[in-house]
Amino acid sequence: MNKPMTKTQLVATLSEEMGTDKKTASAALEAIAAVVTREVAAGGAVTLPGIGKVACRARPERQVRNPATGETLTKAADRAVKVTIAKALKDAVA
Repeated sequence: MNKPMTKTQLVATLSEEMGTDKKTASAALEAIAAVVTREVAAGGAVTLPGIGKVACRARPERQVRNPATGETLTKAADRAVKVTIAKALKDAVA
């Protein structure tokens, strides 16, 4: 199994693709991450073309079981981040 690309490797590759320096590529990457974080934390969603959609999803109160003790507990309602992969990316991998 291949190791995931590190941030340094991603910034270097991004700077080559953009035809710019690593500082600019790093700033672009950080800006995208900040926008996605801000929108999803506010309950919205962001579509990254060709990659997928990142959204915040509300989960209702539910019953869960502690596997160590078998005890059933009620878990409070919460929110979770969900990523839906774009069809183009799925097809490229298949």
